[in-house]
Amino acid sequence: MHRFEYCAPASLAEAISLLDRYGESARVIAGGTDLLTALKERWERPAHVIGLGAIPDFAYIICDDAMGLRIGAGTTVRTVETSAVVRSRYPAIACAASTLASIQIRNLATVAGNICRASPSADMPPVLIAHDARVRLVGPAGERIVSLAEFFTGPGRTVRRTNELLTEIQVPTPRPHAGAAYIKHSPRRAMDLAVVGVAAALALEDGICRGVRIALGAVAPTPRLAVRAGAVLEGWEATAERLEEAGRVAASECGPISDVRGSADYRREMIRVNTRRALRQALDAARDVDHESAQ
Repeated sequence: MHRFEYCAPASLAEAISLLDRYGESARVIAGGTDLLTALKERWERPAHVIGLGAIPDFAYIICDDAMGLRIGAGTTVRTVETSAVVRSRYPAIACAASTLASIQIRNLATVAGNICRASPSADMPPVLIAHDARVRLVGPAGERIVSLAEFFTGPGRTVRRTNELLTEIQVPTPRPHAGAAYIKHSPRRAMDLAVVGVAAALALEDGICRGVRIALGAVAPTPRLAVRAGAVLEGWEATAERLEEAGRVAASECGPISDVRGSADYRREMIRVNTRRALRQALDAARDVDHESAQ
């Protein structure tokens, strides 16, 4: 049995101090759905485990027009999934949350933990990247804001320093007449990892697509923004031909592997198909906003 020291800091400052002191020998636990498995299987053998459960005001959802959406690091995936304000104003984020593992896991797992785990197949990063989300990192030197699209550096690796904590996810207020969608492709409808994940977000201005962002999951070492695919639609009307071309370009921007769950060619084809579908769903959502605002 691997033994470690468990620390329960009572404040953010204390948690950061412990991380600064212990460095690489420490791991952070919030929901623990990933770390407990890693400890059991001995993939991780930390000398210190720092629990965040005693830190006050670490779990919250705040939303207003000026600041957008703010999700505290202690907020569970299930809380995001069921939040009335998230479901109303950021429905694609609530949809992505609902696809993560089982309801039992979602009641424990945190959005911040799903991000920091940096799994290429994680469900929350693509939809948050499509929404141009940022994360707040706090360490001994102060805080810094990092675009989520630039947060991941490889499987299990991020730009977060060992003495920093991710304390908040920040999602901008959507443009007027905006829509978004997330499609997870997996063999089973529930409790399965994504073979492919596609998120799309855009806005319509007089029928023209603006702010198009397409994010891909499970098809590269990190979740990634399909910049060239988004450019296919940016500034244009969303014709069937352009949607098909965006899917084709997105498939060319990914670098999937072949494994027991799907070949690289299969994943590329699913990116092509599901990018087109996600864009169409995002367009339908944007048009629904247009319809509601006109009433």
